[in-house]
Amino acid sequence: MIVKQATVKNEFGIHVRPAGMIAKETRDYSGTIEVVTSKGAAADAKNVLGLLSLGITCGQIVTLQVSGPDEERMMTRLLELFEKHYDFSR
Repeated sequence: MIVKQATVKNEFGIHVRPAGMIAKETRDYSGTIEVVTSKGAAADAKNVLGLLSLGITCGQIVTLQVSGPDEERMMTRLLELFEKHYDFSR
């Protein structure tokens, strides 16, 4: 298992669109991916509603836990997704 922390940099936190992108990028991963907030709430990164239930805001630090095949690659991608500045057209 690999455990790392990420600081959410998106201005509006992890709302519906970023959560959807994270879930889409991780859904085919055969291992487990857990996102844990500083308050101890946790969710599966493959689950959009679970991610939304965490209420992750800009500047918040989350702990990412990856367990399974090719953990390093998946962790690298997760860090990119959680620390990305999403720019969605309005």
